[in-house]
Amino acid sequence: MTRKNLDPKEKLAWLQLSRTENIGPITFYKLLERYGSAANALKAIPDLARRGGRLGGLKAFAADLAEKEIEQVEKYGARLIARDEPDYPALLAELEDAPPLIAVLGNAALLPKPSLGVVGARNASLAGRRIAEDFSSKVAAAGYVIVSGLARGIDTAAHTASLSTGTIAVVAGGIDIVYPRENEKLYRQIAEQGAIIAESPFGTEPQARHFPRRNRLVSGLSLGVLIVEAALKSGSLITARMAAEQNREVFAVPGSPLDPRAEGTNKLIQDGAHLALSADDIIHELRSLRLKPLHDQADGPWQSPPRPIGGTADQAPDESLRMRIMEMLNSTPVQIDEVIRAAGAPVSDVLIVILELEIAGCIERQPGNKINLM
Repeated sequence: MTRKNLDPKEKLAWLQLSRTENIGPITFYKLLERYGSAANALKAIPDLARRGGRLGGLKAFAADLAEKEIEQVEKYGARLIARDEPDYPALLAELEDAPPLIAVLGNAALLPKPSLGVVGARNASLAGRRIAEDFSSKVAAAGYVIVSGLARGIDTAAHTASLSTGTIAVVAGGIDIVYPRENEKLYRQIAEQGAIIAESPFGTEPQARHFPRRNRLVSGLSLGVLIVEAALKSGSLITARMAAEQNREVFAVPGSPLDPRAEGTNKLIQDGAHLALSADDIIHELRSLRLKPLHDQADGPWQSPPRPIGGTADQAPDESLRMRIMEMLNSTPVQIDEVIRAAGAPVSDVLIVILELEIAGCIERQPGNKINLM
């Protein structure tokens, strides 16, 4: 199936579904797979939530609010790109929790190019910023786009060094929100010379919970991630962990054992990250890779095959199955395959019950095909 732009009505339905309460990216794709289209899935949501135990039901995100968001994004000079559309970054589309839609401001032609994520300490040392600038400029000159998160410190150094060659900033809030405010000039420069990407709705002020989600996009867009200065408990190490889980390469610059900002990077190297002493170390490793997404860029096997079942209500599984599944779960994520084996019921029944419980807000789906109680 050739990738093509969604019909405007279906794209609006994608946005509605993705903005509906309790529907994260993984649940979004499960619904799309089961119902064949976002429009059909929207019709099914009230029944799914009711059967999952949601008192008062659940309403889908309103069409007029979705239309308003599209208008705001376009008026701002950006555009929304859906995962199944041609301009969506192929590497990002591989992720099971890839955003159904991203807002893009600036040069979208940078999105399919091979890239390196560069992140690190906000309170970076002068030496750390200099290393980030040097490595970023040289890797960029070798043909790679530099991706970072527009934070102060290492992120700022990486973006600044690659403005003229191509840089992508992934922001935690809405596409229109500059954070931190001190980087407003840099934000404007990237919007003119590079690209800015946001997953959050237009106008969203960034909160702490948004940053890990932002970090997974920095690594998801990239062939590998370079960490320059990071404490043991830092967002940069979260990015490194996500990169490893996404099968991306992880590079780390070593530092003094006496500097807390080097504890995280030194630990990464101990744990198997690539030691990066120069930009050439990174370039050599990136060149040994091939930009081969799990899914071909021309054909979209990740596009959900149409399996519509009417778009309203499925045949409801027995209530006792819901009770058994809820009794199996607690706050610790478990593999869905384990739940299926223990449930002693048809796989299709178990999966629809899990979907109902998710939409009702009783359970939460995690990457790696896991679920847990909310």
